[in-house]
Amino acid sequence: MPRWVSAHILWVGVAAAAAGCTSNTSAAGPGGGGGRGGRGRGGDGGPAPVVTAKATEKDVPVDLAAIGNVEAYASISIRSQITGQLQEIAFHEGDFVKKGDLLFTIDRRPFEAALAQADANLTRDKALLAQSEAQLARDASNAEYQQLSAERQAQLVQRGIISRDVSEQARAQADATAAVVKADRAAIESARAQLVAQQAAVDAARVSLGYTDIRSPIDGRTGNLSVKVGSLVTANNTELITVARVEPVYVTFSVPATHLPTIKRHITSDPLPVIAVPQDAEATPATGKLTFVDNAVDMTTDTIKLKATFDNKDRRLWPGQFARVTLRLATLPHALVVPSQAVQTGQDGQYVFVVKPDSTVEQRTITPGQRVADDIVVQKGLEAGETVVTEGQLRLEPGSRVTTDLSPRGGGASGRGRGGRGNRGQGGGGQPGGGQPGAQTGAGQSGAGRAPQ
Repeated sequence: MPRWVSAHILWVGVAAAAAGCTSNTSAAGPGGGGGRGGRGRGGDGGPAPVVTAKATEKDVPVDLAAIGNVEAYASISIRSQITGQLQEIAFHEGDFVKKGDLLFTIDRRPFEAALAQADANLTRDKALLAQSEAQLARDASNAEYQQLSAERQAQLVQRGIISRDVSEQARAQADATAAVVKADRAAIESARAQLVAQQAAVDAARVSLGYTDIRSPIDGRTGNLSVKVGSLVTANNTELITVARVEPVYVTFSVPATHLPTIKRHITSDPLPVIAVPQDAEATPATGKLTFVDNAVDMTTDTIKLKATFDNKDRRLWPGQFARVTLRLATLPHALVVPSQAVQTGQDGQYVFVVKPDSTVEQRTITPGQRVADDIVVQKGLEAGETVVTEGQLRLEPGSRVTTDLSPRGGGASGRGRGGRGNRGQGGGGQPGGGQPGAQTGAGQSGAGRAPQ
């Protein structure tokens, strides 16, 4: 390799090293703000830009969240109580029906014939009863005559007019006639019992005939139709359809058993409100009340099963649907709240940065409580009206000066834009752009000016 080439390479390396040293020196110079700009305190002691909020008092609801399942208030399986051929379906599957609406019609002819036969038998038994009563009346009259005749014969025997044998024959005849009357009375009782049985047969035939028209037992929505016209349905066996009542509905869910005492205090006198949001595209909340607490805690999960009742007038909740459930246990009056972004976690627990009147911050440990939406209840450590930092905590430490002016002309604007980039020599918050001219000067003194040599 020629010697002039080696010398040129050596000279370029020395020039590059000199440029690096000059750049580092200028970056650490008065305009750079190198180390403190990297801590994010806004450069040379300038105020750090932050976003703040006030600690306020308001009524805070104490809620429990769970996933629930919507259940029909009542679900009825419609089955035929007689065996017969299906002749008519009076609705379309999926229709809403009212209690008493006609759903199905089964062939009536066999049951009409059975009712006519039962009516005929009832008429016959009534005639038999009347015949037995007439027979009783005749035999009773004859028995009365025979009794009087026997008494007269007995008197004649005492006077010696007739023989005792004739009197005894008259007494025997009277006793036989009395026995016939008793038999007639028994026959009448039997005929009356038969009449009652036949009346029951008529009523049963009439009921069976009524079963040929199948009507809805509740208000609700019909489900899937499992039979067609002409099908043979079997008594108490073939399910024709189900009707589910969807106004109102239940929502079943479970909560930790630790809340059971609070729930029991309210279940009898003041039902707890429950909000359900169905998991669908139109997540419109529905409001109901807690109406059922299970009689045992599930030992495997340590939860208690609950049910809430919803009027569901708009039919937003659908049986079988999942819903996000919120049970409101209580409301904390005048609770102190701050935005959740303001609460930070450190080695000593959770804390917030409080902005003091002199625009410096104080790191204060707090005791957080219930979280509600984007706010957190503060139980200890803050007073109402104090200002806390909600954004920009990473650039703060106790005693740091802050500003809430985030405009381009504000004192904190350059600190926000440059403070985190001080190690790159682009200036701190106190002297905007101070590091950048130094970097340009360093570059001019490095190999860029000596390369032509």
